[in-house]
Amino acid sequence: MRKLTHSSRTIIRRDRAGFTLLELLIVLGIILVIAAMVVPNLIGTAQTANEKATMATVKSAEKTAMLYATDHDAAFFVGSGQEAWQEFITPQDFRGRKLRPYYAEAPVDAWGNVLMYEWDGSGHSKIPNALSPAIWSWGPNKQDDGGSGDDINNWTTAQAK
Repeated sequence: MRKLTHSSRTIIRRDRAGFTLLELLIVLGIILVIAAMVVPNLIGTAQTANEKATMATVKSAEKTAMLYATDHDAAFFVGSGQEAWQEFITPQDFRGRKLRPYYAEAPVDAWGNVLMYEWDGSGHSKIPNALSPAIWSWGPNKQDDGGSGDDINNWTTAQAK
């Protein structure tokens, strides 16, 4: 505290050592307004990134199925679900040739779900006259919609989703 003398009166002035409650509340309010604008954008960006990463994984799995077909006289693995990935992880010998694994473990989407696979030998149930197996992710809702809804698949384009 300092005493200042001005003519006949003494004025006592206190030095401020911090912020007032009002100043702190104003700053907190500004921070909350900025956070309210930024957080929704970040959440939407993360969702888009997960969808793009999953689409890349699905496309990669489709290419792996093509590699399998190349090693098996242009025939895709006939089956669905886990049995397909098990064959890609531990492939059987083909015509006396020992084949290397195509995967170390089953491919998963950005939400931790194993991808789905379907091929019956001449096509799959998702589109008529398919040229490659159906491969899809359950998508953000983590529920199998058979490749529709929010599922991410290899038979529709990214623009159509």
